[in-house]
Amino acid sequence: MVTSRWTAAPARAASPRRRGAVLERAILDAALEQLSTVGWNGLTMEGVAAGAQTGKAAVYRRWPSKEDLVADALQAGLPRLDAAPDLGSVREDLLALCRQARDAMFSRPGSALRSVIHECDTVQAERFHTVIVEGVVEPTVKLLREVITRGIERGEVRADAADGYVLDAVPAMMMYRSKMCGCEWSDRDIEEMTDRLMMPLLRVDGG
Repeated sequence: MVTSRWTAAPARAASPRRRGAVLERAILDAALEQLSTVGWNGLTMEGVAAGAQTGKAAVYRRWPSKEDLVADALQAGLPRLDAAPDLGSVREDLLALCRQARDAMFSRPGSALRSVIHECDTVQAERFHTVIVEGVVEPTVKLLREVITRGIERGEVRADAADGYVLDAVPAMMMYRSKMCGCEWSDRDIEEMTDRLMMPLLRVDGG
């Protein structure tokens, strides 16, 4: 009996063909993974395609540029700030909301977004700054308005407190201290900002 010393290589399981939202999600996840490992400067459309186990053409059909792809990946990955806390007091609501904003800022997409802005040139950074504004700042301001309005209705907060300067205070402080001071916004940091900045701004006279 003649036997061959060559044996057929085991067949590789073919990757299931993905389309539509499933493929797009895989590409966006691969882009986030690339950002977390090689950064903005090291990210390539070819590398993203390889990570998503698809062809480069499939990436370019959906996102004509690296900027478009990364902006969508970051925006899709940021945690949603959808509901204002309602814990019975304006202080507790503020603490909970600030923790939500902190968690969005320091999530994997949030951290990647801040890193990308540092690596990009001025024009590119402006594009990603919009992602921060739309994904973190504007939702935080919207929910902050709800928290303060509810506090006004309960008599905890002065009637004219829901103005633009007060509403901007939390996101402005969090962004500034994160960028300029390296603050990671521990629970203690959030409590100090709430008690030393926000509560005095909101307090009813004599409260």
